[in-house]
Amino acid sequence: MKHQKKTWFYLFSAPVVIALILVVIVPFIYGIYYSFTNWDAVAQGDFVGLANYQRLFSDEGFWNAIWFTTKFAVISIILINVIGLSLAMLVTSKFKGANILRTIFFMPNLIGGLILGFIWQFIFINAFSAIGDMIGNPALKTWLSTTETGFWAMVIVMCWQMSGYIMVIYISYLQGVDESLLEAADLDGATAWQKFWNVKFPLIMPGFTVSLFMTLSNCFKLYDQNLSLTNGGPYNSTQMVAMNIYNTAFLENKMGYAQAKAVVFFIFVAIISLTQVYLTKRKEVEA
Repeated sequence: MKHQKKTWFYLFSAPVVIALILVVIVPFIYGIYYSFTNWDAVAQGDFVGLANYQRLFSDEGFWNAIWFTTKFAVISIILINVIGLSLAMLVTSKFKGANILRTIFFMPNLIGGLILGFIWQFIFINAFSAIGDMIGNPALKTWLSTTETGFWAMVIVMCWQMSGYIMVIYISYLQGVDESLLEAADLDGATAWQKFWNVKFPLIMPGFTVSLFMTLSNCFKLYDQNLSLTNGGPYNSTQMVAMNIYNTAFLENKMGYAQAKAVVFFIFVAIISLTQVYLTKRKEVEA
């Protein structure tokens, strides 16, 4: 019987493992190899050693994209988690219409990133322009045309899309909080903030770890909204790393160099993600 269970386990897990190897692991290994070549997607490409990586150090556009993406990620991660947790606290309080609000808050996550970007592009260009005419503020008419406002436009869209998704994660953990602990805090005279910070938040710390990881990975790899909102303009000042790598590969036909950028970016994000998970997991143990 035990042998039969193992057979079924391997049988059902085999398609997933095979797909993982073919779609993720094999391309990843090939990508590392091509990062050491001058492959241009046409010719075979010669092995050039560390030349692509050495070239990265003097690539100002790539490092500007890294810096812009990091700023975007930090601000978006903070806002998305604060908004998501606030919405979760709101809809888990007992009042009529809470379930309807959950659906409304989650709906933006169902819209594809590219479509979402074009919807908000229309809002920023047309609606903001109309508001600018009404109040006599010409700056609102060029919302996507400057580096600063273009940055905040992407932050707004990212928060609007992901906050509802993160809300669902926090809801699942908030509903698991033992009510007796909150009642005991009430008897001790704890305020609403003290109950949240000293009772609820430590108990939902695993949800915070998951939410932080999800927002971190999504913010760093963002491409579709960057394309549909600003397309990296003006003068690549709002270009994120994913777009920089894509343009190097498919517009400049420098596949090997683009792959070197991708490897460096992967290492950069992996270090940040693993550090984040390690630090927040330690908080879970303390809690």
